Amino acid sequence: MARSIWKGSLQFGMVNIPVALYVATESTSKVSFNLLCPDHRTRIKNKRWCPVGEHEVASTVKGYEYEKGQYVIFGEDDLEKLPLKSSRSIDIAGFIKDEELPGELYFQSAYYLEPDKSAQKPYALLKKTLEKTGRVAVAKFALRERERLVSMRAHDDVLVLNTLHWPDEIRSIEDLNLPEEVKVSPAELKMAESLVEMMAMRFDPSEFRDEYKQAFEQIVDAKVKGREDLVEAPEAEAETTVIDLMSALKASVAKAKEEEKKGGRAGRGGHESLVHRTSTSRTAAKTDKEKTARKKAS
Repeated sequence: MARSIWKGSLQFGMVNIPVALYVATESTSKVSFNLLCPDHRTRIKNKRWCPVGEHEVASTVKGYEYEKGQYVIFGEDDLEKLPLKSSRSIDIAGFIKDEELPGELYFQSAYYLEPDKSAQKPYALLKKTLEKTGRVAVAKFALRERERLVSMRAHDDVLVLNTLHWPDEIRSIEDLNLPEEVKVSPAELKMAESLVEMMAMRFDPSEFRDEYKQAFEQIVDAKVKGREDLVEAPEAEAETTVIDLMSALKASVAKAKEEEKKGGRAGRGGHESLVHRTSTSRTAAKTDKEKTARKKAS
């Protein structure tokens, strides 16, 4: 069983819900290298060195630089004294519509909230309320020496907390060289829409796989066996020169139709038969809308 990284309370108005916080994701595909001595092939060690005293340091203290070269020292208990209500509770400030939160910019990490045994009912009540209203809770709380802006939403049987970037952490787009008032013909737009519809899919993340990790493991296995000749670099895809946008769109649509006739396609993400054709997507979307309408009617 994973260990919680934080325990406190979730404040829903006057309702107090004791909860524990668990990391919701883990990196299983990260490739890590160690720095080795080229002669002995052993891991090198980094020494903690004081340049003033010119000696190795056995233990360290935390310091905050308030001026150039000037520090105040923080002990283990100092941060516990911070006058922040959010250090012990997640206080819900309000509820927003899901579309009001630009997750593509603001989302950071995901966590699961687990209720204490004594708080099963209020936890379930909040989760069901978020599901029914379609709202997302916005709150603040302190985690790992920082106050966090967070959102909470219902996902399956659990409340998921996402840490968010603060507004001043979002970089401006003013310095980007973005197109202005580019003219797109109705024919080009219609053709692009056709391509999008041809590639319509229902997202199933389990269908994607990390091809980099698989390829890396093949190289590792070959090196261990002393047979690096077993691994061949893939041939680079021939680059096609786009003569004009419309021709490229027409060629893309034609290719999508050809792959559809073959019964699916293997995309660049390393997934096979991932795309459910437009008719399937539309049928599923229609079914979802009908279910929602029936719920509202009842």
